[in-house]
Amino acid sequence: MRLGVDARELGGHPTGVGRYLRELLRRWQIDPACATAEVTLFTPRAGLEAWAASPGEGARVRVQVVDGAGGTVWEQRDLARAVRAARPDVFFSPAYTTPLLLRVPIVLAMHDVSFAAHPEWYTWRHGARLRWLARLGGRRATTVLTLTDFSAREIGRYLRVPADRIQVIPLAVDYLDAPPVPATPTAVAPVVLFVGSIFERRHLPLLLEGVALARRDVPDLRLDVIGENRTSPRVDLPALAQRLGVGEAVRFRDYVPDRDLEAAYAAAGVFAFLSEYEGFGLTPLEAMRHRVPTVVLDTPVAREVYGDGVRHVPLGDAAAVAAAMVTLLRDPTARDRQLAAADAIVARYRWADAARATWAALVAAAERRR
Repeated sequence: MRLGVDARELGGHPTGVGRYLRELLRRWQIDPACATAEVTLFTPRAGLEAWAASPGEGARVRVQVVDGAGGTVWEQRDLARAVRAARPDVFFSPAYTTPLLLRVPIVLAMHDVSFAAHPEWYTWRHGARLRWLARLGGRRATTVLTLTDFSAREIGRYLRVPADRIQVIPLAVDYLDAPPVPATPTAVAPVVLFVGSIFERRHLPLLLEGVALARRDVPDLRLDVIGENRTSPRVDLPALAQRLGVGEAVRFRDYVPDRDLEAAYAAAGVFAFLSEYEGFGLTPLEAMRHRVPTVVLDTPVAREVYGDGVRHVPLGDAAAVAAAMVTLLRDPTARDRQLAAADAIVARYRWADAARATWAALVAAAERRR
């Protein structure tokens, strides 16, 4: 099988979709079941050459640079032209949109549809572009992959993709290059950690309010925020922290490399992710893997993915956020009970399973062409 992949998310500092694609590719390269396949990574910039040199018993990888800026015009014109010339058996688009004029089968990953379910969170132009491309891409794709049953229902509702063309394949957290998780320390650090791109739906102002309240019980409590601020209109979070009296207790970082991210998880006493809408929500699961007790908003997708492995709190209730964090920091019994529940949840999610299921979806799509 010849597989083409839109690999632009692997460049630069891969987060979210980039890490998702990276883990799939790594498994395909070492899985003997993929040994007869050739994978072409289409990218708008150099820098992915190491993928072609990676040894393994699985799929062979080559890199093709397609000049351009890597945006929508590049995707629909330049990438489409390169893929048509390469003539793969199937094309994999890992991030919401795909070239619409391809004649090969397409497998499209649609991680969530917040842009359609909550257009108020997006600028008019950005939201309209995403909705248009996602709707047409969903109709064009042979198979649409998503991460949860919740997202599958949302895709059907907002994008009108038939249920029989949607397949649910969850993410995972057992990264190939991740160091072993150290034993849980006996001393619990008074540090709250947030990791993820910052959108309105993730309610960083609510988290700051919760930290300010929690510091009445834990005066040395600190908040570590790792993620690029993508709010629109932009929310000045450092200024808000100053107004709440916690400015000196909060550190903001747009991005950290994997080694520093591992250190941040290891140093955290509790993880907080107050998102009201996700297709899956990976970073809370990463925190659970690192045995950091976690607080999330009580939403359908949070119940589906994390179950009772996290502490659920209602939207808008800063006092409940504070109480949950203080309890998990100060009550050893509650903390141990939460960690035991989290361990059982994390064991369900394995990248090997995700990679095999995704590969099977690609093979099935390619066979429909014959």
